[in-house]
Amino acid sequence: MKDYSVKLSILKTLSQGGFHSGEELGDKLGISRAAISKHIKGIQGWGVDVFSVQGKGYQLAKPIQLLNQDVLQNNLANNVELIPIIDSTNQYLLDRIDSLESGSVCLAEYQAKGRGRRGREWVSPFGSNLYLSMFWRLDAGIAAALGLSLVVGVAIVEALEDMGLTSVKLKWPNDLYYQDKKLAGILVEMSGQAGAAANIVIGIGLNLMMSEATQGITQPWASLFEVAKNQEIDRNQLAITMITTLHRTLDEYERYGMSGFVEKWNRLDNFINRPVTLLIGSKEITGIARGINEQGAVLLETENGLESYIGGEISLRFRQ
Repeated sequence: MKDYSVKLSILKTLSQGGFHSGEELGDKLGISRAAISKHIKGIQGWGVDVFSVQGKGYQLAKPIQLLNQDVLQNNLANNVELIPIIDSTNQYLLDRIDSLESGSVCLAEYQAKGRGRRGREWVSPFGSNLYLSMFWRLDAGIAAALGLSLVVGVAIVEALEDMGLTSVKLKWPNDLYYQDKKLAGILVEMSGQAGAAANIVIGIGLNLMMSEATQGITQPWASLFEVAKNQEIDRNQLAITMITTLHRTLDEYERYGMSGFVEKWNRLDNFINRPVTLLIGSKEITGIARGINEQGAVLLETENGLESYIGGEISLRFRQ
């Protein structure tokens, strides 16, 4: 694994605020000013906005609160791994399924190969958002995992509400929305055989305070900073609350299934009672969204009556 310790040490110093000269950073790390400049360029490649002023040194354009392994682990019963620079938190857990305890969590500050549904890239700039994955062993098997992304969405919104962050909604089947813009995405990946427990990795990418200049995002997006009305959010406490709530919710799902979540979902449905278009491959179905049923299917009131749709390449969009 590549050594990022120098870059992370520079970021830790810069996150304290103010200007820090190349000479100061070099002396602290035992490297030259030229080496510091090279590392700064690498840090900027992670999506961190660092600027320099001659005679003063380097400063972050906006503060970064780094995640802290000790703070996280000391406040969670789950096994937690914080790997600041990673390809993908989901893939990291998928590669280690055989050795993990159910509830194990991986978090990162930056993902080089973050991914969403259908293999799409998940843009993951350093320290701007929250990237976490949880491994869960579902004893009831793969068939019982139907609708799991809906349950995870409810858990994350409830965690945000516990922190006083309200007005966040859900978009079927795997997104969090704020004011009709994407706030977070959920990726559920699983493996297992019929009659055996399902190994599930749940990935969550939550926009926290991402720069508006971030490249590579093709749809309107919101940040939790907006939800918080520009108030500072403790990233470590946010992660702790999300992980705790998700673990508790998955326990509840194992005991009661989807039935206990239909009402919760419909309360939070961003599109309920609104006109939508459902895309199934090249086919478009228009109607009024009516929430979900106990199978996790989206309900659409069309000219043919109330119809349900689930799984496959389905995309739900607001109809203007």
